[in-house]
Amino acid sequence: MKTSTKKRPMNFTGMQQIDVPQGRNGKHKEIVTRILSDLDQIDDGVALKVPLAALADSKEKVRSALNRATRKGGLNVATASDDTFLYVWNELVPK
Repeated sequence: MKTSTKKRPMNFTGMQQIDVPQGRNGKHKEIVTRILSDLDQIDDGVALKVPLAALADSKEKVRSALNRATRKGGLNVATASDDTFLYVWNELVPK
């Protein structure tokens, strides 16, 4: 039960819950989606060579976003980097 003796002014506007967007498209979604797509297509023992200049954000932030996406998808992926590229490959899981 809502009981209030005095109405205070609202700090934010309201909207119908049905109109609230449900998906989250972070700023790293495009590059992470492209990397994951390429990872699905490469052979074992091959690493993707992603130019750091192609990243909209720092390699650390993209690497973190990629890590979140791969953990969520149950993928085993490794990364490395140098001054020019971010390298990404599928790690082989021992049988």
